[in-house]
Amino acid sequence: MKVKNKEEKDDELRSEYDLAGLLKDGVRGKYAERYAAGTNLVLLAPEVAEAFPTDEAVNEALRLVIQLKKIPKDLNTGVKAS
Repeated sequence: MKVKNKEEKDDELRSEYDLAGLLKDGVRGKYAERYAAGTNLVLLAPEVAEAFPTDEAVNEALRLVIQLKKIPKDLNTGVKAS
């Protein structure tokens, strides 16, 4: 495979595509704040991702953990509350 020189690499767009006109009013990061507000990414360990293959499965498991956390500690130890 022949390696292209710098001039050939820069000249891949057709002349009718004038990027200067397309990009002149562009605003960098215009929607970044709105996107970040609605996004919460979490990296799962490979074995966890295998056990919970969908986002709904992860959410359901976490909801169960939340419910279990609400159970009074006395019920967990078998000791009657006074």
